[in-house]
Order: sequence, then C-alpha cells, then structure tokens
Amino acid sequence: MITHLLLNLLLSFVWVALTGHLNYINFVFGFVLGFGILWVIERTGNQTQYFLRVPKIIAFILYFIYDMLKANFLVTFDLLTPRLFSSPGIIAYPLDAKTDFEITMLCNIIALTPGTMVIDLSDDRSTIYIHVMYLKDKEKFIQQMKEGTEKKLLEIIR
Repeated sequence: MITHLLLNLLLSFVWVALTGHLNYINFVFGFVLGFGILWVIERTGNQTQYFLRVPKIIAFILYFIYDMLKANFLVTFDLLTPRLFSSPGIIAYPLDAKTDFEITMLCNIIALTPGTMVIDLSDDRSTIYIHVMYLKDKEKFIQQMKEGTEKKLLEIIR
C-alpha cells in the first residue's frame, strides 16, 4: 500500500512539473490522474488495499467536512440569534472501536466537530461520554454516530 501511495505522489509531482503550475487543484488533479493510471496498470493483477482504501478516505473526508460545516452553521446561528436553541446533554456512547488508535481517532474527530466534546472514556474502554450541545434525541444521535462517523472511520483504519 505504501508503494502505491508513493508512486501516486510521484505521478502527481510529475504532473505538476509537466504542467508548470504548482497549486492545490493541479496537484489534486495529478493525484487523481495518477490513481487512475495505477489502477489501470494493476487491474490485470489482484486488487490491493490501496485502490479500495483511497476512495473510502476521500468519502470520509467529504463526509467530515459536510458534518463539520453543518455543525458550524448550527452553532453560529445559535450564537447570532437572540434566543438560544441549544439543548445540551451528556450521552454514554458504546464503542465499536477497540484499539487505542481507533478510539483516539474517533475521539479526535468528535472533538473537532463543533457542539460535541468527549468528556471521558470508561475504564473498560467500551464507552465514551460525549457532551452534545444540540441533543434532541439520544438514540438518534447514537445511531447517526454509529452509521456515519464511526463506521466510516473504522472502514479506513481496519
């Protein structure tokens, strides 16, 4: 997987050098182009994890940006209006993540989203306690986290 990533980055830099324009859009286009070239070359052999994981990483990044923007707008709207719409609460969130790395990454993603903050991890490492600024329905929040953030994150990590 590391070999494919390094080859893809090399192809991206070659694309940037050939076009002569060093900017993010050109680099991302070169990365996508390099990914396509590597995928076509590797199609005859067995599929490596790289070609399965990169689209999941991109999908997770887009999902996280959408989720973060939505939370930012909600918090900003609440702060700018005279009436507060927040309904704070603390929930016990059961974890599917097992390793230290998985739990740390999930807690960091939760902490980066405005309106949520991880307070504590249980001693048996099976539950985290999250303070949620806009908690309307506890079960719905847990289901959204399970189906969205945690599931997508664990697909990338595992």
